[in-house]
Amino acid sequence: MPVGALIVLAAIGFTAITTELLPSGLLPQISADFKVSEATAGYLTAGYAAIIVVTVIPLSMALARVPRHFLLVALILTFAASNALVALVPDFGAAMGSRVVGGIAHGLLWSAMAPFVARIVPAHKVGKALAIVFSGNSLGLAIGAPVGTALGNLLGWRSAFLVLAASGVLLALLAVWLLPPVRRIPDAPRPSLRKAIGQPGVKTVAVGWPLMLMAHFALFTYIAPFLREVRLPDFSIPLSISVLGVAGLVGIWIAGVTVDSKPRRWHLITVGGVVVSLLLLHLVGTALPGIALGGLAGDDLALPAAMLLMFVWGTGIGAMGIYNQSAILRAGGEYRDAANGLTVLTIQMGITIGAMFGAAALTVAGPGLIPVAAALPAIISFVLILAGRRHAYPAGPKERVTGP
Repeated sequence: MPVGALIVLAAIGFTAITTELLPSGLLPQISADFKVSEATAGYLTAGYAAIIVVTVIPLSMALARVPRHFLLVALILTFAASNALVALVPDFGAAMGSRVVGGIAHGLLWSAMAPFVARIVPAHKVGKALAIVFSGNSLGLAIGAPVGTALGNLLGWRSAFLVLAASGVLLALLAVWLLPPVRRIPDAPRPSLRKAIGQPGVKTVAVGWPLMLMAHFALFTYIAPFLREVRLPDFSIPLSISVLGVAGLVGIWIAGVTVDSKPRRWHLITVGGVVVSLLLLHLVGTALPGIALGGLAGDDLALPAAMLLMFVWGTGIGAMGIYNQSAILRAGGEYRDAANGLTVLTIQMGITIGAMFGAAALTVAGPGLIPVAAALPAIISFVLILAGRRHAYPAGPKERVTGP
């Protein structure tokens, strides 16, 4: 196991997630500096995701013959340049253009990273290696975004982006040193999206995975109005984000120790946990206030109950990324690079549609029912896992007989 290389890749993922989320925490400063509304400043995040959807597959295929080691280093430096430009440009239009460049690099990075990991570790350790690399995602959510926001509030939002830019340069240097060169297999087939989609199981994973992210972001995007609706204190908002991030690390650990042996069973358990926790979160504001348990009023139970359910939710979201990443690489077979690029696109669509779906639920049903709405795509994903036993989500070597 090339531990140094995997840690560098995890750090790159941490930087990528922090880069994507950072504007959301600094919108008031950014909008005031550029003299635009907060809604307009929000395009720094929305445009970042939208450009990934448009560019990831054609650019991944166009750059398929570029050595992976060289491509990853170039993408990290592109991240650094994008963040530096955002921090230095004088107007919003230039900042938007800089974020678009970063979004292009983001999509290419995630389309290249998992196949790269699969080529630098033994086949029976791919799951554990992906767990190490994807821990950077949860750390970015749990630590990167909150710390970046705090730094921006302390030193100014431009300083936060400059710190990210400097981190990118340092990571590029470490990548040159620690990432092993990976050459394209001479007789490997040319990446083909059409043939990748035709592989049994690819379509199921490419739909089931984004559905879980749709469920996650439907509630996560509007977690503040939901918590206020159920009358939890304001400090529960940053607390919930940290709980989700820490729980994501627990989920990654669970997936790391089960993905190569019992992936189907534990994938069903963790996704089922997400469904149940989302459905029960609605009761925090409806059922709990009317009961008492062990001398405690329902209002006193609301906060710990909500945090416990969020921990289960975050654990499932952290774990499902590992299970699905392993599933798409396996289902894609010799066309796994193109299959992985397809999931990068559908994942960004799931995130975008999830935020829109949450907004619709907020408007139509009110903030208290957002968790119930979010549970619907998670239920569909659970059904797809059940139905995909043969090709998409097969049983592992230790669950062939007794697995679900």
